[in-house]
Amino acid sequence: MSSRDGASAKQEKTQDMTDIFLSGEAGEMHRRARKNQAERRANLKQAYDFIVCGAGAAGSVIARRLAENATCTVLLIEAGGSDEAEAVLDPALWPTNLGSERDWGFQAERNPHLDGRALSMSMGKGLGGGSSVNVMVWARGHRSDWDHFAAVSGDPDWGYDAVLDIYRRIENWQGTPDPQYRGTAGPVWVAPAHDPSPVAGALLEAVEALGIPRFDNPNGAMMEGSGGAAYTDMLVRDGRRHSLYRAYVQPVADRPNLTILTDTLVRRILFAGHQATGVEIERAGAISTITAGTEVVISTGAINTPKLLMLSGVGDRDELSRHSIPLVRHLPGVGRNLQDHVSFGCTWEYREPMAPRNSGSEATLYWKSRSDLDVPDLLFCQVEFPVPSERTALRGVPAHGWTMFAGLAHPHSRGEIRLTSAAPHALPIIDANMMSDPRDLEAARSCVKLCRDLGNSDAFQPYVSREAIPGAGSEVDDAFLRDAAVTYWHQCGTAKMGQDEMSVVDATLAVHGIDGLRVADGSILPTVTTGNTQAPCAIVGERAGDILRRKHGL
Repeated sequence: MSSRDGASAKQEKTQDMTDIFLSGEAGEMHRRARKNQAERRANLKQAYDFIVCGAGAAGSVIARRLAENATCTVLLIEAGGSDEAEAVLDPALWPTNLGSERDWGFQAERNPHLDGRALSMSMGKGLGGGSSVNVMVWARGHRSDWDHFAAVSGDPDWGYDAVLDIYRRIENWQGTPDPQYRGTAGPVWVAPAHDPSPVAGALLEAVEALGIPRFDNPNGAMMEGSGGAAYTDMLVRDGRRHSLYRAYVQPVADRPNLTILTDTLVRRILFAGHQATGVEIERAGAISTITAGTEVVISTGAINTPKLLMLSGVGDRDELSRHSIPLVRHLPGVGRNLQDHVSFGCTWEYREPMAPRNSGSEATLYWKSRSDLDVPDLLFCQVEFPVPSERTALRGVPAHGWTMFAGLAHPHSRGEIRLTSAAPHALPIIDANMMSDPRDLEAARSCVKLCRDLGNSDAFQPYVSREAIPGAGSEVDDAFLRDAAVTYWHQCGTAKMGQDEMSVVDATLAVHGIDGLRVADGSILPTVTTGNTQAPCAIVGERAGDILRRKHGL
C-alpha cells in the first residue's frame, strides 16, 4: 500500500467514525455533503465564477460567503487534505499536528540575532489551515490595531468600531451575555475555557496581586485600553475543535455551487495582461488549468501567498529576474514586512503532576513593557506543560511542569520571504530576522522579568516546587533571550494592505495594478495584531466576502 493509499484509508476510517457519532439532522447533513463533494470532484469544471486558493481561516470564510449566493459557482482549493482526523478534532492533541502531514513544515534561515538558531515555522496544511491545528484561541486584536489598519488603508471600514460590528455578527458567544461586545447568532462558536485548571486561576490571582486588571473575558473592554488578564476564549464545541472551516464551510458543503478540492497545489495564477484569468493546479501528479470568470482570491497564508504571487510574476522585479520569471507587475513589497510574535518560555516544576485541561492553554494576559505605553506590547499565554526551546531544554526540563509562554505583541523586527527557485514545490527562503531591532531585546527583558514575578508569586506556591527555566537565582541575560526565543506561528504582513509603495493590496484587498485578483489572509495585515491571529483572519475573510458581494451584486 502506498503512503497516499494509507492516508486515504485512514481518512475513510475517520469519516466512518464521524458517521457513527453524528446522528439525526447533523449526520444526514454530513453524509449529504460528502456525497455532493464526491460528485463535484468527479465532475470538475473547466471554469468557475470565483476561485479561492486556500481553505484556511480566511479562505473558508470567503468561500462560505460567496457560496451563499446560489447563482455563482465557487471553487475552494486546498493543498492539504481532510480535517477529519482525531489529532485535529481533539483539542488536547493539537501539538501532535506539528511536524505531521498537516504542517507545511517550514524552517526559517539561521538568524544571527538568535545566535545562529533556525526556528521552525509551522503552518497549517489542510481544510481549516491554521484553525485546524492551532491552540483554538479566539483573540480579536486591540482597538489600536484596527484603527491603525483604517488609517494606513484610508478606509474606516477597517477601524475598530466597524470590525466590532462584524465580530458581533459572526460570534455565537457561549459565556455571560454581553450585547455590547458579543454576538450570539453567528457561525463561530466561541466559549470560555471549560472548567479551567487551577494553574490558570493562579495566573489570574497573580496578575491581580501585581495591580494588573482582571476581566470577565479577553475580547471586550480588555482590548480597548492598557490590557489585562482573563480566562481564554476558545473555539471548542462539545469538547471538539470548532475550526473556521467547520464553522463556515462544512454547513454549506452540500451546495451544488461549491466545490472543495483538497490535495491540490495552486502552482501559479494565470493572467491575460494585468487581468487574472484563472489558476494552474497540480492534482494527483497531473497539471491543468481552471478559469475564473469573475475573480481569483489568494488565501494561502503569509508564507505561501507571497511565494505564489512571485511564482506568478507579481513581486519585486529584481527578485523575479533572478529566477527568470516573466514580470506581470512590479510590486517590491511582496514578501517584505514579515512579522511574527516571538516568545520566551519560562517553566516551573509542579509539586504534583497535573494533567492539562482543554487545549492546555486557558488563561491569557496582555500588558506593557513600559509604564509610559498607551497599549499593551506584551502577550502572555499560560501553558500547562513544559515548552522549552531546543537550547533552554539543556537547562533541564521537568517531567511535569507549567510554562509562561510570553512574548512580544508588537515586535519592531521585520523579515522577508524570497524564492528558492521558480519550481512550485521548492520551499521558500524565510528570513524571519527576529530580534534584529534593539527595541525588541529591551521589551523581551521586561517580558521575562514579569514572567518570573508572576510564576514565583504566592498564587502559584500550592502548585509549583521550583523555577526550572531560566532557573531559580539565575541571571536572565541577552544570551538567555536569544536561546529561549521561539515563534507563536503568527506570521503575517508579507502582502500588506496600504497606499505606500511597499503595499501590495489596497483597502478592498485588490492587488495593486491587477484586475480580478485579491489577497485575503494574514499576509495583508500591515502589522501583526495584539494576540493570536485566527480571529483577525476571520475578519479579513468577512471583509473580503462583503467587498466581493457588493462589487459583483451577489
